[in-house]
Amino acid sequence: MKSRLLPLLVVAAVFVLCQWAVRPSVSLNATPTEAVLVDAELPTTVAQIDGYFEEIWQRQDLRPADPADELLLLRRLALSLMGTVPSLEEIRQFELDDQPDRFERWTQRYLDDPRFADYFAERLARCFVGVGGGQFIVFRRDRFVSWLSDQLTKNEPYDSIVRQMISSRGLWTGEPQTNFITAAVANQDLDENKLAARSVRAFLGQSMDCAQCHDHPFDANWKQGHFEGVAAQFGQVEQGGLGVYDSAKKMYEVQDLAALDESKEEPDDIPMREVAAAVPFGKEWVPTEGTTREQFAHWMTHPENRRFERAIANRVWGLMFGRPFITPVDDMPNPSEDESDRDVLDMLGHDFREHGYDLKRMIVTIASLKPFRLKSVVEADNDSQTDVSYEDMVSLLDESWGLFPMTRLRPEQIIGSMLQASSIQTIDQNSHLFTRFRRFTNERDFVNEYGDLGDQELVEQSGTIPQALLRMNSNMTRGAVKSGFFSACGRISNLSTTNEEALEAAFFVCLTRQPTREEREYFMGLLGELTDKRRTPIIEDIFWTLFNSPEFSWNH
Repeated sequence: MKSRLLPLLVVAAVFVLCQWAVRPSVSLNATPTEAVLVDAELPTTVAQIDGYFEEIWQRQDLRPADPADELLLLRRLALSLMGTVPSLEEIRQFELDDQPDRFERWTQRYLDDPRFADYFAERLARCFVGVGGGQFIVFRRDRFVSWLSDQLTKNEPYDSIVRQMISSRGLWTGEPQTNFITAAVANQDLDENKLAARSVRAFLGQSMDCAQCHDHPFDANWKQGHFEGVAAQFGQVEQGGLGVYDSAKKMYEVQDLAALDESKEEPDDIPMREVAAAVPFGKEWVPTEGTTREQFAHWMTHPENRRFERAIANRVWGLMFGRPFITPVDDMPNPSEDESDRDVLDMLGHDFREHGYDLKRMIVTIASLKPFRLKSVVEADNDSQTDVSYEDMVSLLDESWGLFPMTRLRPEQIIGSMLQASSIQTIDQNSHLFTRFRRFTNERDFVNEYGDLGDQELVEQSGTIPQALLRMNSNMTRGAVKSGFFSACGRISNLSTTNEEALEAAFFVCLTRQPTREEREYFMGLLGELTDKRRTPIIEDIFWTLFNSPEFSWNH
């Protein structure tokens, strides 16, 4: 008798758990998140930056958009920190969290989630080493991303992370940070020019690529000699059986075109000249001890190097808003020397430096700012006193961060959201191995087909017809909306006790909000009084419609 009852008990237990996840009023017994440890300076920094924006709005006589509701903020936060919408499981937990400072504590919860470290590591790795596979024997991108994820998990100071990448020695498998160096190996030779250009772009947010061949045509601060001096910082690097190391005997050389005999139209042999390591500014920041790379790493992360802190502040701002504060993110202008002309990046950078280059603290700061918590739309009756049209007013607010900028989700955010919306439970490191493998393979294939943005993912992109068709007709979409025992669509359709409950759960899963009155009336009209299997195709159609709505594929 016991052997016969066991399968029934298992089925009953699964049914109860499924009901538990779907019903809107039932707790999932989440472990309470500890309150965010906010030091005394954080509110001051937030108020200072908010004051910067409020002064701009007041000067332009603009009223910013209204504050966004916290479920919308939760969606923004999950997309920016983990590349996915919140699960229904998380939404239920969030709704039942009635403790003070709910959003602040959930910000900390997401920052402590391994999904954040993995996702942000990939985002940063794109600007550090690109997206290419490189030469497999000497470059292991997977090991580098894993190492970077570990650093973020431990909340290693950002300046320390950068110094390790620039100056570390060892084998690229045992010392994964050295893959920053070996990513520039081509045909077994290290490309110092590539390392120089990438270092300045990634860590200083500036482009000096043009100066490789001639003085920069638009920025007098970058001369060809500056580029050569930075490239020479890596001139002593060797890579071999013991990994990356430095050889004092090696010198960086360039072709000495100035020494060519002008009487020869096609010179047989272009002479070479040695170039000593040098920096384009802040020469007093260079220490006298250590290898050339160690000295360069110290110079790059020096507390007085404002370009360093501004560059990462602009990149993190871009990852959280979908748009950098200054565009393009890797070709920023030189910082102003005028104290009265300091902008948001200066304020964030100063706070970042004063608090130990803490990336998580910077994220908490940005998530606490008024621009991050505004709606992305303004009402037509906005009481701005400016004598401009509604369209011009919206444009002015968008330029001055008086509303949250609407940006297209990047490919990994699209597929991450579709995969998460196909499940009631949170897809994370605790999910079934099959679920995690399915996410990895589907995400990789979808991003490749949708169009990987590479290291230019913060450049504004327009949508394409093939991308829209892929969202509508791909195997991933068909699988996500198909009703099944473990799929969100199937569980909502089969286990919701009312159509109201099913419709609300579908909207929460896909859009992290309840349906509007008009949406509720329309879809309830389609569902009618059906509460059996006949409503399943309608629920599938609702999922497909929400997946392909503009709202699903935009951050707002």
